Amino acid sequence: MFKPIRAVLAAALLTIATYGVAAEMAGGHPDTYVVKRGDTLWDIAGKFLRRPWLWPEIWQANPQIKNPHLIYPGDVISLAYLNRVAVQEGPRSEAPINTIPLSDVEGFLKDLRVVDEFEQLPYVAGLEDDRLRTAEGQVAYVHGLADAQPGQRYMVVRATQTYASIDPTRCCGTEGRRAADLDFRGRANIGVERLWGYQIPHGGGEFLGHELMRQNTGTITRPVEGRAEVSTLLLDQGGREVRVGDRLIPIEAQPYDLQFIPHPPAQEIEYGKAKVLAVADMLTTGGPRDVVALSVGARDGVDNGTVFSAWRPGSNVADVVTRGAEHENKVLRSKDGIQLPDEFASHLMVFRTFDKVSYALVMDATKPTRLGYELKHPDAAY
Repeated sequence: MFKPIRAVLAAALLTIATYGVAAEMAGGHPDTYVVKRGDTLWDIAGKFLRRPWLWPEIWQANPQIKNPHLIYPGDVISLAYLNRVAVQEGPRSEAPINTIPLSDVEGFLKDLRVVDEFEQLPYVAGLEDDRLRTAEGQVAYVHGLADAQPGQRYMVVRATQTYASIDPTRCCGTEGRRAADLDFRGRANIGVERLWGYQIPHGGGEFLGHELMRQNTGTITRPVEGRAEVSTLLLDQGGREVRVGDRLIPIEAQPYDLQFIPHPPAQEIEYGKAKVLAVADMLTTGGPRDVVALSVGARDGVDNGTVFSAWRPGSNVADVVTRGAEHENKVLRSKDGIQLPDEFASHLMVFRTFDKVSYALVMDATKPTRLGYELKHPDAAY
């Protein structure tokens, strides 16, 4: 009795999805598309949909595709939604394509995490031969692992910076400065390698978390015993050098996603709260395939695959036409001027989520994405 009803509902939903996707199609699209090496699912949708972040609807209108994350170069995908043709499989000699190139975000998935505190974590108390730095094949002596047993593996991490919310009235001009790396006490340590270009919000803001970066990994070879008060950790991975004060966390079995389904934010976020906090490898700006850090996370309903649009906040300009040139100085002091609209810059997709911070990849852009840019629904009109 219920099976025919389900079948009718499924057919109706497919019809609705088909017409919905057809309405989103850009003009002049072909009936089929051959997947090419180097494509991403976002790229394919960007060629044929007005809103590329809606690419899952292509697969919804192609029910013969059993797994949208197993699309291969050479596959022929139907784009004739009202008169579909069967998808043709290509050779399976290459890896399937993904929503985004994992090579663009691999380091941010494996090497970084954001935590509320790190001071309670076990730490490197000394190094072999009393070195100042040590690396693969050498040992570090760890305090705070009294129960560790030989064979247990740990990741050596270091606090690199602290995130705080951005004051929209004071961010983000050129008068700011870049954040320094942190030492084991969480204090600034100038003159070390920087992953992010980051502008400290003047006067601070709400604390959002400490970022920890992987330095190396190691295996416990000797527990606490005898006169020694430390466990011995043999570093076994080529990576960054380890120093006294670095912290240890247990190695997790892939604590991150490798596949992403784009979708809008699950809940509305108050204007001014969701902003771009940092841009990787840049001073203040980033473009397509650059990684950015955002001031929202799981507590705000953000999860992996969430898509935002990034907007340049509208300026507040002096009304020199009706109020005279002297009004310009007043505006600089009080913001009592004419408010200009926000300007669209790019689409971002979240690929790693923490409680109050998340990492996202710039997917497409009409202008550079800068620190302090406002985040909105991907379809926001203004």
